[in-house]
Amino acid sequence: MKFKDVAILGSYISKDYAEPLFKLLVNYKSISASEAASRLSLHIRTVQDFLEAMTELKILKKEEVYEKKRPYNRYMLNQHYIKMEIDLNKLLESDSEINNNSIKIREKINSGARFTTARNGQYFSNVAIWVGKGREGKERKISLTESQGRFLFNLPFPNAAYMDIKQIMKKANINSEHTSEISDIVKLLEEYEIVETNSNS
Repeated sequence: MKFKDVAILGSYISKDYAEPLFKLLVNYKSISASEAASRLSLHIRTVQDFLEAMTELKILKKEEVYEKKRPYNRYMLNQHYIKMEIDLNKLLESDSEINNNSIKIREKINSGARFTTARNGQYFSNVAIWVGKGREGKERKISLTESQGRFLFNLPFPNAAYMDIKQIMKKANINSEHTSEISDIVKLLEEYEIVETNSNS
């Protein structure tokens, strides 16, 4: 099950009315939203949203029927077991570009970012960026891991030559096991135009 689907399922299954609704679905061959809402004294929109969400997740299935030429849906269980399983490995940042040296990086000129140096002066502890424009803008401070701080401490200046990420990591004495967190902060700072990249791919 995809992370997004688990999140949707979790948000609905945590509701107080989830178990009573599933109990109806188990015990009835099929049921409409209005029938379930009436039976449990719930608002029909609440029940409708729940049933449709479960149908999208393929836990339920629905059938359109007619009553006095007016169509409505009846819902029934499509599966009797719900297994919530998330493969967190799929969230791992891809480091193929880094390993292939296909992406080079440096600080962007006039980025407006403010880097704060840690007490020992060997790495940055956080970076502050300005998000938004004019009066609507606000400062966002991003706390850095030590590896991210050392990486950014060794980031080439705007007027310097680009360096590939593995080179910077080596210069900053960062172990390869931290590659994914370096990749994450690079992507974030690129999004906010704090760093710029020069891809060879």
